Amino acid sequence: MSIEQYVTVSALTKYIKRKFDYDPNLRDIYIKGEISNFKQHSSGHMYFTLKDEKARLSAVMFAKQSHGLIFKPENGMKVLARGELSVFEQSGNYQVYVREMHPDGVGDLFVAFQQMKERLQAEGLFDPQHKKAIPLYPSKIGVITSPTGAAVRDIITTLKRRYPMGNVVLFPALVQGPQAPNSIVQAIQTANDKGDIDVLIVGRGGGSIEELWAFNEEKVARAIFASKIPVISAVGHETDTTIADFVGDIRAATPTAAAELAVPHYLELKKTITGYTTKMTTFITNEVKQRTVALERLDKSYAFRYPEKLYQQKVEQLDRTVERLQKESQRFYAKKTDILQNVYNALNKHNPKARIDMNSELLLRYRKQITRAMNTSVQTHEQKFSAVVSKLSLLNPLNIMERGYSITFDRNEQLIKSRSQVQKGDEISVVLKDGQLLCEVKESKESAFK
Repeated sequence: MSIEQYVTVSALTKYIKRKFDYDPNLRDIYIKGEISNFKQHSSGHMYFTLKDEKARLSAVMFAKQSHGLIFKPENGMKVLARGELSVFEQSGNYQVYVREMHPDGVGDLFVAFQQMKERLQAEGLFDPQHKKAIPLYPSKIGVITSPTGAAVRDIITTLKRRYPMGNVVLFPALVQGPQAPNSIVQAIQTANDKGDIDVLIVGRGGGSIEELWAFNEEKVARAIFASKIPVISAVGHETDTTIADFVGDIRAATPTAAAELAVPHYLELKKTITGYTTKMTTFITNEVKQRTVALERLDKSYAFRYPEKLYQQKVEQLDRTVERLQKESQRFYAKKTDILQNVYNALNKHNPKARIDMNSELLLRYRKQITRAMNTSVQTHEQKFSAVVSKLSLLNPLNIMERGYSITFDRNEQLIKSRSQVQKGDEISVVLKDGQLLCEVKESKESAFK
């Protein structure tokens, strides 16, 4: 076996951890067991073992999750835990990482509660954007609960004590037992159909999870969500939590707390109104004083005491203003007239007609000069051209041949200027004025004119 086939302990442990982490069945598990070897670290993390008659399982619950526990875990306590299974690489042990934990005793109801909560939350029934605001000063407060329980007495007593001007309308409903969900839904629909209820308190007193289960039913949750009236959920005691609490527009820890959330205290309202009244009285008093002083000052003013003199002054001011306006108008007109005359004179001074006439005379004079210069130049060039033509005529070989001369070429039509260019027997061509002679060289002699 090759050494490359061996793997390290850490590599094998990491491989096993990934197998655990990628298994969807181990990512969200529900475990029932007894706590042993419980230890809570100073950081808030909890380390313990979950066991039953045949097996043990290490468990960890970090501080972020353990802070939400409503009970204190102890050795020997039976619990229901929810979390995920993974491997702690340093020791190679697999353990459950607990996210939620509750004391055992609720059994299947607790599982059903968790499943219902997750499903409705996924649908958006708990989203804050759907929550309706509770009115500040409701006229009619609807109460949906048992007409004979302690909760209704606490709610009505608190409402009357805090807000005696409000009308309390009771919608009796069963809050426990198989018929309770339908009874609660019917009461919510009746309150909405009534049309004049400003806020609804839906709830009951404390009890076991079985006794509070009607408020975990899906039909009740959907009726609360569909209600057009804001709903205050008040189920059980402070530590009790139901699906209705999550769906309601606001949750109250107890029925009494729900009544306190539904209405303000009349003494606070009275205090507020008294404060507004005091502020308004002070403001009006100060305003009246200021306006009275202003009125007295106005009544004693010169305009009200001597209106005729004020009128005469204004008439005199008007006359002076009119006179000043006339003078300014005349001065303005004279100034603009002078400016216009200066502009007119400047235009006449720079009238282009005189310049056009002067330039026309110059143009005529220049035209005559150009014509005269052109004629002189043409005559001069004609004379030069005639002289050149005469010189060319004298040099024209054709004119020389008129006097008996000829031009001789060899067979390649090259001009023969010396006897050294030909030899005896060569054919030559002699060009005369009236034709050409083809000759053969018989003999070459030196010139007799040297």
